[in-house]
Amino acid sequence: MELEGKTVFITGGAGFIGSTLAGRLVERNRVIIFDNLTRDSLKHKTFKDHPNLTLVQGNVLDFAQLQNAMHGADVIVHCAAIAGIDTVIKSPVTTLRVNMIGSANVLEAAAQLDHCDRVVCFSTSEIFGQQAFRSTETDKAVLGVVGEARWTYAVGKVAEEHLAMAYYREKKLPATIVRPFNVYGPGQVGEGAVRTFVMRAIKNEPLEIHGDGTQIRAWCYVDDMVDGVMLAITHPAAVGESFNIGNQRAVVTIYGLANTIVRVLGSKSPIVFVRKDYVDVELRVPSVRKAKELLGFEAKVELEDGILRTAEYYRNLQA
Repeated sequence: MELEGKTVFITGGAGFIGSTLAGRLVERNRVIIFDNLTRDSLKHKTFKDHPNLTLVQGNVLDFAQLQNAMHGADVIVHCAAIAGIDTVIKSPVTTLRVNMIGSANVLEAAAQLDHCDRVVCFSTSEIFGQQAFRSTETDKAVLGVVGEARWTYAVGKVAEEHLAMAYYREKKLPATIVRPFNVYGPGQVGEGAVRTFVMRAIKNEPLEIHGDGTQIRAWCYVDDMVDGVMLAITHPAAVGESFNIGNQRAVVTIYGLANTIVRVLGSKSPIVFVRKDYVDVELRVPSVRKAKELLGFEAKVELEDGILRTAEYYRNLQA
Protein backbone atom coordinates (compact mmCIF):
# COMPACT_ATOMS: atom_id res chain seq x y z
CA MET A 1 0.00 0.00 0.00
CA GLU A 2 3.06 2.26 0.16
CA LEU A 3 3.99 4.59 -2.68
CA GLU A 4 7.51 5.90 -3.23
CA GLY A 5 9.33 8.10 -5.73
CA LYS A 6 6.18 9.21 -7.55
CA THR A 7 4.73 12.61 -8.41
CA VAL A 8 1.17 12.72 -7.05
CA PHE A 9 -1.18 15.48 -8.23
CA ILE A 10 -4.14 16.10 -5.91
CA THR A 11 -6.98 18.40 -6.95
CA GLY A 12 -8.71 19.79 -3.88
CA GLY A 13 -5.61 18.73 -1.97
CA ALA A 14 -5.92 21.56 0.56
CA GLY A 15 -9.29 20.20 1.68
CA PHE A 16 -10.03 17.74 4.45
CA ILE A 17 -9.38 14.33 2.86
CA GLY A 18 -6.97 15.62 0.22
CA SER A 19 -4.63 17.23 2.75
CA THR A 20 -4.72 14.13 4.97
CA LEU A 21 -3.75 12.05 1.93
CA ALA A 22 -0.97 14.52 1.10
CA GLY A 23 0.43 14.05 4.60
CA ARG A 24 0.55 10.29 4.07
CA LEU A 25 2.47 10.69 0.80
CA VAL A 26 4.75 13.69 1.19
CA GLU A 27 7.77 12.04 2.87
CA ARG A 28 8.43 9.58 0.03
CA ASN A 29 6.89 11.31 -2.98
CA ARG A 30 6.57 14.67 -4.66
CA VAL A 31 3.08 16.01 -4.00
CA ILE A 32 1.43 18.76 -6.05
CA ILE A 33 -1.72 20.23 -4.54
CA PHE A 34 -4.04 22.06 -6.95
CA ASP A 35 -6.71 23.97 -5.05
CA ASN A 36 -8.54 27.30 -5.01
CA LEU A 37 -8.25 27.31 -1.18
CA THR A 38 -11.97 27.87 -0.59
CA ARG A 39 -11.68 25.26 2.17
CA ASP A 40 -8.15 25.23 3.49
CA SER A 41 -7.21 22.47 5.91
CA LEU A 42 -3.61 22.48 4.66
CA LYS A 43 -2.74 25.68 6.55
CA HIS A 44 -2.97 23.79 9.85
CA LYS A 45 -0.81 20.83 8.73
CA THR A 46 2.70 20.44 10.09
CA PHE A 47 3.98 19.50 6.61
CA LYS A 48 2.57 22.54 4.76
CA ASP A 49 6.11 23.83 4.05
CA HIS A 50 7.63 20.43 3.29
CA PRO A 51 10.18 20.57 0.43
CA ASN A 52 8.36 17.74 -1.37
CA LEU A 53 5.09 19.69 -1.40
CA THR A 54 4.08 22.19 -4.08
CA LEU A 55 0.88 24.23 -3.78
CA VAL A 56 -0.69 25.59 -6.97
CA GLN A 57 -3.64 27.90 -6.39
CA GLY A 58 -5.94 27.16 -9.28
CA ASN A 59 -9.40 26.22 -10.50
CA VAL A 60 -10.34 22.93 -12.16
CA LEU A 61 -12.58 24.90 -14.56
CA ASP A 62 -9.41 26.42 -16.10
CA PHE A 63 -8.21 23.60 -18.35
CA ALA A 64 -4.99 25.25 -19.50
CA GLN A 65 -3.88 26.02 -15.95
CA LEU A 66 -4.86 22.54 -14.78
CA GLN A 67 -3.01 20.82 -17.63
CA ASN A 68 0.11 22.87 -17.04
CA ALA A 69 0.16 22.12 -13.31
CA MET A 70 -0.44 18.40 -13.92
CA HIS A 71 2.55 18.04 -16.25
CA GLY A 72 4.88 15.27 -15.12
CA ALA A 73 2.48 13.67 -12.65
CA ASP A 74 2.41 9.88 -12.25
CA VAL A 75 -0.75 9.63 -10.12
CA ILE A 76 -3.82 11.89 -10.19
CA VAL A 77 -6.24 12.05 -7.27
CA HIS A 78 -9.31 14.16 -8.04
CA CYS A 79 -10.84 15.38 -4.77
CA ALA A 80 -11.89 18.87 -5.88
CA ALA A 81 -15.64 19.48 -5.74
CA ILE A 82 -18.33 21.75 -4.41
CA ALA A 83 -19.66 19.95 -1.33
CA GLY A 84 -21.70 20.50 1.82
CA ILE A 85 -25.49 20.80 1.90
CA ASP A 86 -25.58 24.54 2.60
CA THR A 87 -22.98 25.32 -0.09
CA VAL A 88 -24.67 23.13 -2.70
CA ILE A 89 -28.13 24.57 -2.07
CA LYS A 90 -26.75 28.11 -2.19
CA SER A 91 -25.15 27.59 -5.61
CA PRO A 92 -26.36 24.57 -7.59
CA VAL A 93 -24.99 26.06 -10.84
CA THR A 94 -21.45 26.24 -9.47
CA THR A 95 -21.90 22.78 -7.97
CA LEU A 96 -22.75 21.25 -11.35
CA ARG A 97 -20.10 23.20 -13.28
CA VAL A 98 -17.27 22.27 -10.93
CA ASN A 99 -18.34 18.68 -10.39
CA MET A 100 -19.02 17.92 -14.07
CA ILE A 101 -16.89 20.27 -16.18
CA GLY A 102 -14.08 20.29 -13.65
CA SER A 103 -14.03 16.50 -13.58
CA ALA A 104 -14.07 16.35 -17.39
CA ASN A 105 -11.07 18.70 -17.44
CA VAL A 106 -9.13 16.56 -14.95
CA LEU A 107 -9.77 13.36 -16.90
CA GLU A 108 -8.89 14.94 -20.25
CA ALA A 109 -5.68 16.45 -18.88
CA ALA A 110 -4.74 13.08 -17.38
CA ALA A 111 -5.45 11.32 -20.68
CA GLN A 112 -3.04 13.69 -22.44
CA LEU A 113 -0.14 12.93 -20.10
CA ASP A 114 2.78 11.01 -21.61
CA HIS A 115 2.53 8.57 -18.71
CA CYS A 116 -0.11 7.95 -16.04
CA ASP A 117 -0.08 5.19 -13.42
CA ARG A 118 -3.51 5.84 -11.91
CA VAL A 119 -6.38 8.34 -11.73
CA VAL A 120 -8.54 8.13 -8.60
CA CYS A 121 -11.83 10.05 -8.80
CA PHE A 122 -13.83 10.89 -5.68
CA SER A 123 -17.55 10.27 -6.04
CA THR A 124 -20.04 10.24 -3.15
CA SER A 125 -22.44 8.08 -1.19
CA GLU A 126 -25.08 10.68 -2.13
CA ILE A 127 -25.57 8.91 -5.46
CA PHE A 128 -27.63 6.25 -3.66
CA GLY A 129 -30.34 8.75 -2.74
CA GLN A 130 -32.39 9.06 0.45
CA GLN A 131 -32.51 5.35 1.36
CA ALA A 132 -29.24 3.43 1.11
CA PHE A 133 -28.82 0.30 3.24
CA ARG A 134 -25.85 -1.99 2.58
CA SER A 135 -25.60 -0.36 -0.82
CA THR A 136 -23.27 -2.14 -3.22
CA GLU A 137 -21.26 -0.62 -6.05
CA THR A 138 -23.69 -2.00 -8.64
CA ASP A 139 -26.84 -0.58 -7.04
CA LYS A 140 -28.65 1.92 -9.23
CA ALA A 141 -27.86 5.60 -8.75
CA VAL A 142 -30.80 7.69 -7.50
CA LEU A 143 -30.68 11.17 -8.96
CA GLY A 144 -33.49 12.79 -6.99
CA VAL A 145 -36.19 15.22 -8.07
CA VAL A 146 -35.20 17.63 -10.85
CA GLY A 147 -35.11 21.15 -9.47
CA GLU A 148 -34.27 20.06 -5.91
CA ALA A 149 -30.90 21.75 -5.38
CA ARG A 150 -29.71 19.16 -2.85
CA TRP A 151 -29.35 16.53 -5.57
CA THR A 152 -27.19 18.59 -7.94
CA TYR A 153 -24.15 17.34 -6.00
CA ALA A 154 -25.08 13.70 -6.61
CA VAL A 155 -25.95 14.35 -10.27
CA GLY A 156 -22.55 15.93 -10.88
CA LYS A 157 -20.79 13.01 -9.20
CA VAL A 158 -22.73 10.42 -11.21
CA ALA A 159 -21.65 12.24 -14.36
CA GLU A 160 -18.05 12.12 -13.12
CA GLU A 161 -18.30 8.37 -12.55
CA HIS A 162 -19.60 7.79 -16.08
CA LEU A 163 -16.84 10.00 -17.48
CA ALA A 164 -14.14 8.16 -15.55
CA MET A 165 -15.33 4.78 -16.79
CA ALA A 166 -15.67 6.12 -20.33
CA TYR A 167 -12.06 7.33 -20.27
CA TYR A 168 -11.00 3.95 -18.92
CA ARG A 169 -12.77 2.00 -21.66
CA GLU A 170 -12.21 4.32 -24.62
CA LYS A 171 -8.89 6.00 -23.79
CA LYS A 172 -7.40 3.20 -21.64
CA LEU A 173 -6.92 5.67 -18.79
CA PRO A 174 -6.26 3.67 -15.57
CA ALA A 175 -9.15 5.20 -13.63
CA THR A 176 -10.64 4.16 -10.31
CA ILE A 177 -13.64 5.56 -8.39
CA VAL A 178 -13.99 5.82 -4.62
CA ARG A 179 -17.28 6.67 -2.89
CA PRO A 180 -16.70 8.07 0.61
CA PHE A 181 -19.38 7.41 3.23
CA ASN A 182 -19.61 10.16 5.87
CA VAL A 183 -15.95 10.80 6.55
CA TYR A 184 -14.95 12.72 9.70
CA GLY A 185 -11.87 13.44 11.76
CA PRO A 186 -9.04 15.92 12.40
CA GLY A 187 -8.76 18.65 9.81
CA GLN A 188 -12.36 18.53 8.62
CA VAL A 189 -13.57 21.82 7.18
CA GLY A 190 -17.11 22.70 6.18
CA GLU A 191 -20.44 21.44 7.42
CA GLY A 192 -19.86 17.91 8.76
CA ALA A 193 -22.03 16.83 11.68
CA VAL A 194 -19.21 15.26 13.71
CA ARG A 195 -17.01 18.32 13.32
CA THR A 196 -19.83 20.69 14.28
CA PHE A 197 -20.94 18.60 17.26
CA VAL A 198 -17.40 18.06 18.56
CA MET A 199 -16.44 21.73 18.26
CA ARG A 200 -19.55 22.76 20.16
CA ALA A 201 -19.27 19.95 22.71
CA ILE A 202 -15.75 20.90 23.79
CA LYS A 203 -17.12 24.39 24.53
CA ASN A 204 -20.27 22.99 26.24
CA GLU A 205 -22.42 24.77 23.66
CA PRO A 206 -25.80 23.40 22.48
CA LEU A 207 -25.73 20.70 19.80
CA GLU A 208 -28.37 21.52 17.19
CA ILE A 209 -30.06 18.63 15.40
CA HIS A 210 -31.90 19.48 12.19
CA GLY A 211 -35.18 17.58 12.10
CA ASP A 212 -36.01 14.74 14.49
CA GLY A 213 -32.53 13.19 14.59
CA THR A 214 -33.60 9.76 13.32
CA GLN A 215 -31.44 10.00 10.18
CA ILE A 216 -29.01 7.06 10.15
CA ARG A 217 -25.36 7.26 9.07
CA ALA A 218 -22.26 5.05 9.02
CA TRP A 219 -19.27 7.17 10.08
CA CYS A 220 -15.80 6.61 8.62
CA TYR A 221 -12.67 8.03 10.27
CA VAL A 222 -10.44 9.95 7.85
CA ASP A 223 -7.39 7.70 8.32
CA ASP A 224 -9.49 4.72 7.22
CA MET A 225 -10.66 6.68 4.19
CA VAL A 226 -7.07 7.47 3.25
CA ASP A 227 -6.19 3.78 3.62
CA GLY A 228 -8.89 3.09 1.04
CA VAL A 229 -7.56 5.76 -1.31
CA MET A 230 -4.01 4.41 -1.00
CA LEU A 231 -5.28 0.98 -2.03
CA ALA A 232 -7.15 2.56 -4.96
CA ILE A 233 -3.86 4.18 -6.03
CA THR A 234 -1.62 1.15 -5.67
CA HIS A 235 -3.63 -2.06 -6.07
CA PRO A 236 -3.73 -3.52 -9.61
CA ALA A 237 -7.30 -4.78 -9.08
CA ALA A 238 -8.59 -1.23 -8.56
CA VAL A 239 -8.30 -0.14 -12.20
CA GLY A 240 -11.65 0.24 -13.94
CA GLU A 241 -13.60 -0.32 -10.72
CA SER A 242 -15.63 1.69 -8.21
CA PHE A 243 -15.45 1.16 -4.45
CA ASN A 244 -17.54 2.13 -1.45
CA ILE A 245 -15.18 3.30 1.29
CA GLY A 246 -16.72 3.51 4.75
CA ASN A 247 -17.18 1.85 8.13
CA GLN A 248 -20.34 -0.24 8.12
CA ARG A 249 -19.92 -1.00 11.83
CA ALA A 250 -20.04 2.64 12.99
CA VAL A 251 -23.77 3.11 12.43
CA VAL A 252 -25.84 5.52 14.54
CA THR A 253 -28.68 8.03 14.24
CA ILE A 254 -27.83 11.72 14.28
CA TYR A 255 -29.45 11.95 17.71
CA GLY A 256 -27.42 8.95 18.86
CA LEU A 257 -24.27 10.59 17.47
CA ALA A 258 -24.91 13.77 19.44
CA ASN A 259 -25.48 11.78 22.64
CA THR A 260 -22.35 9.71 22.04
CA ILE A 261 -20.21 12.81 21.55
CA VAL A 262 -21.56 14.43 24.72
CA ARG A 263 -20.94 11.24 26.72
CA VAL A 264 -17.49 10.40 25.34
CA LEU A 265 -16.21 13.96 25.77
CA GLY A 266 -17.81 14.49 29.18
CA SER A 267 -19.52 17.57 27.79
CA LYS A 268 -22.29 19.59 29.41
CA SER A 269 -23.77 20.52 26.03
CA PRO A 270 -27.57 20.30 25.78
CA ILE A 271 -29.07 18.72 22.66
CA VAL A 272 -31.70 20.83 20.91
CA PHE A 273 -33.85 20.26 17.84
CA VAL A 274 -34.27 22.86 15.10
CA ARG A 275 -36.35 22.98 11.96
CA LYS A 276 -34.98 21.25 8.86
CA ASP A 277 -35.67 23.23 5.68
CA TYR A 278 -34.11 20.89 3.13
CA VAL A 279 -34.55 17.34 1.84
CA ASP A 280 -32.22 14.97 3.67
CA VAL A 281 -30.80 11.45 3.39
CA GLU A 282 -32.66 9.28 5.90
CA LEU A 283 -30.51 6.13 5.72
CA ARG A 284 -26.93 5.70 4.50
CA VAL A 285 -25.02 2.50 5.27
CA PRO A 286 -22.56 1.00 2.77
CA SER A 287 -21.57 -2.49 1.86
CA VAL A 288 -17.75 -2.50 1.71
CA ARG A 289 -17.48 -6.16 0.74
CA LYS A 290 -16.06 -5.40 -2.71
CA ALA A 291 -13.31 -3.16 -1.32
CA LYS A 292 -12.42 -5.84 1.22
CA GLU A 293 -12.38 -8.71 -1.26
CA LEU A 294 -10.57 -6.97 -4.14
CA LEU A 295 -8.33 -4.52 -2.25
CA GLY A 296 -8.10 -5.85 1.29
CA PHE A 297 -9.69 -2.70 2.73
CA GLU A 298 -11.25 -2.71 6.17
CA ALA A 299 -11.99 0.24 8.45
CA LYS A 300 -10.12 0.03 11.77
CA VAL A 301 -11.10 3.08 13.83
CA GLU A 302 -14.27 2.71 15.89
CA LEU A 303 -16.58 5.69 16.38
CA GLU A 304 -15.78 6.54 20.02
CA ASP A 305 -12.04 6.40 19.39
CA GLY A 306 -12.47 8.59 16.31
CA ILE A 307 -14.48 11.13 18.31
CA LEU A 308 -11.72 11.33 20.95
CA ARG A 309 -9.03 11.83 18.30
CA THR A 310 -11.12 14.49 16.58
CA ALA A 311 -11.77 16.36 19.82
CA GLU A 312 -8.06 16.33 20.70
CA TYR A 313 -7.25 17.93 17.33
CA TYR A 314 -9.78 20.75 17.72
CA ARG A 315 -8.81 21.40 21.34
CA ASN A 316 -5.18 21.79 20.25
CA LEU A 317 -6.24 24.00 17.34
CA GLN A 318 -8.08 26.36 19.68
CA ALA A 319 -5.31 26.41 22.31
